[in-house]
Amino acid sequence: MRIIVVGASAAGVSAAEALRREGFRGRLTLVGAERHLPYDRPPLSKQFLSGAWPAERTALRPAGRYQELDAELLLGRRAVGLDPVARRVRLDSGERLDYDQALLATGVLPRPLPSVPHPLAGVHVLRTLDDAVALRATLAGRPRLAVVGGGFTGTEVAATARGLGLDVTLVCPEPAPLAARLGPEAGALVGRLHVERGVALRTAVAVGGLTSAQGRVTGIRLDDGSVVAAEAVVVAVGSTPATSWLADSGLELADGIVCDPTLRAAPGVFAAGDVARVRHPVHGPLVRQEHRTNAALQGVAAARNLLGAGQAFHAVPYVWTDQYDVRIQLHGTCPPDAELEVLEGRPGDGAFVARCTRGGVTTGLLGWNSQRQLAGYRRELVGIA
Repeated sequence: MRIIVVGASAAGVSAAEALRREGFRGRLTLVGAERHLPYDRPPLSKQFLSGAWPAERTALRPAGRYQELDAELLLGRRAVGLDPVARRVRLDSGERLDYDQALLATGVLPRPLPSVPHPLAGVHVLRTLDDAVALRATLAGRPRLAVVGGGFTGTEVAATARGLGLDVTLVCPEPAPLAARLGPEAGALVGRLHVERGVALRTAVAVGGLTSAQGRVTGIRLDDGSVVAAEAVVVAVGSTPATSWLADSGLELADGIVCDPTLRAAPGVFAAGDVARVRHPVHGPLVRQEHRTNAALQGVAAARNLLGAGQAFHAVPYVWTDQYDVRIQLHGTCPPDAELEVLEGRPGDGAFVARCTRGGVTTGLLGWNSQRQLAGYRRELVGIA
């Protein structure tokens, strides 16, 4: 029996390990589009970008681990086609890999600015290790930096660059950074944190385009008519699932690979991680989560179901971010219309735990520099997964 895992990141590696742990002794192949050994993405916007970590420290596992797993690593090869009837994956190298079961964990791609038709020097995205290497080299020149996007990647890059002493402007179309994920009240606190650390924050404004000279970016033009001068720009305006290679596969594609609750997308095909859009009985008809913890958990769950477990994937959503000296954690969700009730501490003191409720029902728990205290309230979320 041969199992192929397409996608050599957190979901794929977790799945490979789970397959061996669950007793699979057949042929196991892990396909990765990048030439690097599988690595962890969260440090790219923080420890690696700041220069605190070398690239080697971002590795998910030591190189010898894949030998222990008896896993065939095909790195620097991109999957370009899937035939779920013939059970075959086609690679850009021309190779055709037959499989009995396949796990698709190809993740997402950064979304470009629609108002920028041509690439400009000094404009970056951050998704891969190569992206991070290029951005770190640019920041070493100490440019004025503009970050477009107030999500996790944008705010983390802004915090890291500011920690390096750079002149940073953070631009987001929402009223506050991270408001879409943490709610407006917590988002306002994130915005205040950045302003207090010296970031120029522009909210509720969109980018109309970039200014340039001789093929290099010189700033961003906002839709209110103003221009933010910048020799470097990071575009962090979201992502799109990496599913274009599946266009002719017959799989259901809708903002990801549509799966049933067991993560099954078709006979012999499962999906996990950022690319998987799962029919969830609690959180909505289709849920796709982009975060490290979810990727690892789904990788393990998909591996077990590949081997016949047939168990629905149920897990409370969890996200975290480290910015400056603050760790923000959210178990569950905090919808924009949720109410925030502080349970311990005070926001003004830099540490607190809060409950997110909507219609009297707890939807999530938020911790701000309160890891130990937050853990004590997690029992409230047992019923939402």
